Amino acid sequence: MKAIVLSAFGSVDQLSLTEVDDLSPGPGEVVVGVQAVAANFVDQLVIQGRYQFLPALPFSPGKGPAGVVLSRGEGVTDLTVGDRVLAMAEQGGYAEQTRVAANQCYVLPEAMSFPAAASMSLCFDTAWFALRERGRIRSGESVLVLGASGAVGFACLQLARAMGARHVMAGVSSEDGAAIAREGGADQIIDLTAPNLRDSLREQVLAGTGGQGADLVIDMLGDEIFAAAIRAVAWCGRLVVVGFAAGAIPTLKMNYLLVKNIEVSGLQISDYRKRRPDRLRQCFEEVFQLYAQGRIQPPPWVEFEFSAWREALRTVADRHIKKRVLLVNPAC
Repeated sequence: MKAIVLSAFGSVDQLSLTEVDDLSPGPGEVVVGVQAVAANFVDQLVIQGRYQFLPALPFSPGKGPAGVVLSRGEGVTDLTVGDRVLAMAEQGGYAEQTRVAANQCYVLPEAMSFPAAASMSLCFDTAWFALRERGRIRSGESVLVLGASGAVGFACLQLARAMGARHVMAGVSSEDGAAIAREGGADQIIDLTAPNLRDSLREQVLAGTGGQGADLVIDMLGDEIFAAAIRAVAWCGRLVVVGFAAGAIPTLKMNYLLVKNIEVSGLQISDYRKRRPDRLRQCFEEVFQLYAQGRIQPPPWVEFEFSAWREALRTVADRHIKKRVLLVNPAC
């Protein structure tokens, strides 16, 4: 089989398309024929050696591919050869085959294509855990999503609406981002480029919530945006830290938490995959059900054939495209 293999941490130039042996599953594992996989920003961090979990070299990057079960190992009874699955592998997706624990595979709804599944991978599960698990969203609450035009933000907007939020706000920094957020179901756009963000973010949120503030904030950005957002949280509200895409890792003055009874928590989704696979299965059961009901949709994507992998990865690194970037098997 063909695989994109990383030989040393650094840049995309350290990757090469290589012919390697076909895979065989171990006990409790399956081998999945990859049909589509997203080229994620987090993969760039892995390639650069900057991610918190780094496999031993050499290896194929690529998280959460979608494909077909080709073989199964000893003890696997809940999957069969030919099943169409989303395989939540931590690496190995940039290859024609990947080996993954069977309990990390989720059978796709009949109407869900492989590219649609790959586009939803990593973003809808992250959004679900941010809202349902860490944020404990309740029906009728107001939700502010920071970085709402990204894949996780787009998923948060839709899931918040499906989970009963009464007012969904999208923090964005461009007109293009605002258009994407509206497509995702945002009721209100919060302009993150407004002057004096420390005050202007709060003013915008208060104006949209009748002066109450946001019951739940999902923050993918960090930096100065976090410091502004914490001031816009409602009494007894919650803020979930998902990432720091805006740059600096922020610090927090604890008096904000004390005065308004605010909770701040973090989400590292990989730990849930390892420690709570049962909870992850509940996540995908709900996400797939909502998809089948037509209540959520994948983030928009653009496809590159597997042979164009270098162009696809450079597109992600350049951040010039708002859509998700997928590597696809032409036969899918």
